[in-house]
Amino acid sequence: MTAPSSDTSSLALPPPEVLAAQIKAGLPRFGHTDWLPETRSTNADLLDRARHGAMNRPWLLGTHLQTQGRGRAGRTWQNRVGSNLMFSCAFDVFLPARQLPTLAPLIGMVSCQALRRLVGPAVRSRINMKWPNDVQWDQAKLAGILIESTRSGTAPAADHHLIIIGMGLNLQDARALSLSLNRQVADWSEISTVDATAAGVQAGQCVCHLAQAWYEALNLASAHGFSDLPAQYAEVDGLAGQILDVLDNGKLRQTGVACGIDPQGRLLLRNNDGTTPVSVGEISVRVRR
Repeated sequence: MTAPSSDTSSLALPPPEVLAAQIKAGLPRFGHTDWLPETRSTNADLLDRARHGAMNRPWLLGTHLQTQGRGRAGRTWQNRVGSNLMFSCAFDVFLPARQLPTLAPLIGMVSCQALRRLVGPAVRSRINMKWPNDVQWDQAKLAGILIESTRSGTAPAADHHLIIIGMGLNLQDARALSLSLNRQVADWSEISTVDATAAGVQAGQCVCHLAQAWYEALNLASAHGFSDLPAQYAEVDGLAGQILDVLDNGKLRQTGVACGIDPQGRLLLRNNDGTTPVSVGEISVRVRR
């Protein structure tokens, strides 16, 4: 593998209008694409637009800075201009409401696969997933995903849902975030130092690659369901074989060895009592070290 140069700024953010034009050209099937200098939250903005009027979906909205960005469980998203690639997409999905929680591991898995295609073969396995949908590099968080759903006011069928997928991909500042959050955080600049292919990736290319992967995965899920999800998840599973503590609201609920997921997207834990599915929700999974 050819070593990249010391300049790892290829994923630096161009001006918003330039990035918007690149994304519009790269996503011809999307009804609308926007990239703003600043907004409160791309997920919240798309939810508001969906609730107060018609949307030409799929709709992508990105920003250089979020002032009220949110992560899972209402956590605040820390960012500054240039440190994160932040965007959300609104999609129409036709699924029974009971299957919507399965979208979290599905989109996490698809995101891992998409990002692996943007790096060289030698380092692809170092990008993996922590259930339900954190993307990791060497077991450190590289990207967070927030999935929200609402009913479209024009939805003609009970299984017609509007899904908002938001991602924050760390571009730099991982060391500072690791210290402030007291957890391991990774960023794209770190990957670029060891992989020449990653060093050549452009921001617009990355956004289009992920958004298109989400679009195709949701269409396939609507048409065919989730029967092949466990096998696909196994290819990017960053927890397989590890002993985990599952906590809910800070209380220890279960401990066991991670052994993949079921077709409902539930984490499977094996212990002396057998194999138990852990439901998708606001549950913290901690790897015992």
